[in-house]
Amino acid sequence: MEKIRVLTAGDSALLIQFEQRIGEDVNRRISATVKLLKMQQIEGIVDMIPAYASLLVQYNPLVIRYEEIYKRVSAIVKMDTKVESMEKKVWEIPVLYGGELGPDFSYVAEHAGISGEELIRLHSEKDYLVYMLGFLPGFTYLGGLEEKLHTPRLENPRVKIPAGSVGIGGSQTGVYPVDSPGGWQLIGRTPVKMYDPEKQDPILVQAGEYIHFYPITDAEYARISEAVASGNYSVQWHKEG
Repeated sequence: MEKIRVLTAGDSALLIQFEQRIGEDVNRRISATVKLLKMQQIEGIVDMIPAYASLLVQYNPLVIRYEEIYKRVSAIVKMDTKVESMEKKVWEIPVLYGGELGPDFSYVAEHAGISGEELIRLHSEKDYLVYMLGFLPGFTYLGGLEEKLHTPRLENPRVKIPAGSVGIGGSQTGVYPVDSPGGWQLIGRTPVKMYDPEKQDPILVQAGEYIHFYPITDAEYARISEAVASGNYSVQWHKEG
């Protein structure tokens, strides 16, 4: 088993450091640890925030003392998490590529030296691991982008990028969950809400899960948008394992 460190992070959090590299096996170990901690139902834990190679465990020191939470977390990270047997949850995210909703689509294709059809195929053929959430509510840091599609960020970021925009920034791809500034190259847009503050669980996708993009037509985009607006659309997902 790799060496895992449990460190103090301020007066109400512990930082669990895993092997310091970005990899699916490390991410599975983090996800398994989150699952174990939830199963233990430790009173006083208020939040768990996964990152590329660490897990921040926030707790209420008025409910559980530091010595107790440190002892219990340290014991859990030593347990056999059986990461190889974990199921893989894959969210199916529809995307309308190119056109007005993907203003940088042609540039990305040209930068890669491929056709627009090939860009869509390469971008939509993989399952992307959600390594972590951050920057914005529901913003997913995805791993697995085809190297040929790696594209530099914009020299001058846009002041406003519409929610649902699918972009590429360097070696990463992802979806802007809300209107915001940003410097990624935009290749399309999804009508799905990655973040919806009106829902009990406002963030659609969680760290450790996967996203699979699939291309749709203008007519399908309009139909799904209407269903989303009326509350009659459910994002499809499946499990592999």
